Amino acid sequence: MKKRTTPFDAACGVAQDRLQPAQGERAGKFLAIAYLKRMAHTTLYDRALIRVSGEEARPFLQGLITQDVLSLTEGSPRWAGLLTPQGKALFDFILWADGEDILIDCEERAADALLKRLTLYRLRRKVVLDRDRAWQVHWARDAADRPLDPRLPALGHRWLAPAEEDDGDASADFRAHRLSLGVTEGAEELGSDQTLWLEANAEELNGVDYKKGCYVGQENTARMHFRSKVNRRLVVVPLAASDPKRQRLALPDLGLAVDHLRVEDMAGLDLPAWLSAALAEPQA
Repeated sequence: MKKRTTPFDAACGVAQDRLQPAQGERAGKFLAIAYLKRMAHTTLYDRALIRVSGEEARPFLQGLITQDVLSLTEGSPRWAGLLTPQGKALFDFILWADGEDILIDCEERAADALLKRLTLYRLRRKVVLDRDRAWQVHWARDAADRPLDPRLPALGHRWLAPAEEDDGDASADFRAHRLSLGVTEGAEELGSDQTLWLEANAEELNGVDYKKGCYVGQENTARMHFRSKVNRRLVVVPLAASDPKRQRLALPDLGLAVDHLRVEDMAGLDLPAWLSAALAEPQA
């Protein structure tokens, strides 16, 4: 069978000989060009993918989550959350466009629960929800031909590629790197129905679009934003400096902890530059 290539492949001199026809037929342009060449030890095995497809896929998600899905384009992922009506985080994930489909890059341990929650919202919408096991999430600190993590450029590069059974696991390396930059994610760190979305630093990490219109939890999230009233924050601190009463998660292997602190109690902490700059802005 003739190898499938794209103009981008031709420019790089890379053929897609590892992309199987069945996967290629299902994949949109972004996924087809994302797999340029294999990079070892880049797979995030603690991540899973949920494919949202069907003629109402984008409008369906648009009314549920914190990011604008209608304008999402291939190769430009976005971090988003699914919240409670009170604006507390239930799930956080990264969105990828694949043609008109959306791929949700989420925690492996939370994928089934997220899929169940989305199914409850689907009702009679013309939407198909399913785990997509043909692709895997990859990460590297330096991979200039791949997209940057949408939360913070310093997190490195992130992309999707066809599943490889024998690739090394980069999950622990990415976790350590992410936490060293003060970025929290997932149910263990954010808590499920415990932390308001803006307290998870969603505004600073590009996790919310205030112009997109209504979504679950939008009212309280928008009110906090426009009144500049984010009184608490999730913060990564040295384990020895953690407040047991405010500790969300201890990470002894890294010597770190995730605390949920009032802003006035954060004075003197060695905060990452992106969070320090946010806290330095005058409050209303």
